[in-house]
Amino acid sequence: MEINTSTWMMIFFVLLLVVSIYKIYAFLPNKPLVDDDTTKESQEELLKIILKVIKESNGELSHSELFMKVQDDDTFNKKRFWRFNQNRLNQLLNYYHLQNIQTNSIKDIYHDLKA
Repeated sequence: MEINTSTWMMIFFVLLLVVSIYKIYAFLPNKPLVDDDTTKESQEELLKIILKVIKESNGELSHSELFMKVQDDDTFNKKRFWRFNQNRLNQLLNYYHLQNIQTNSIKDIYHDLKA
């Protein structure tokens, strides 16, 4: 029994296709990373820290002061939130403002937390 050229080509094609799919699968992340701070739980934890800092400072903060105090807070995990920056703070504050329409500033957030 002799196998013709097109059959050999099909066998090698299927074999190499299986190998290439396995190589792609091996490099895809299968579990969440330890320092992944983009999950919903991480965002909520970071927002809790921000709200705690606002409440402790009586709402008398600018955005840059809030950013520095959040980074200096004891509950802030610097290894986990290594990507935290001023833009991320602004995004989380905007998210809070969207959830609580009556707030427009850090002072409003403080009065909302106090009530």
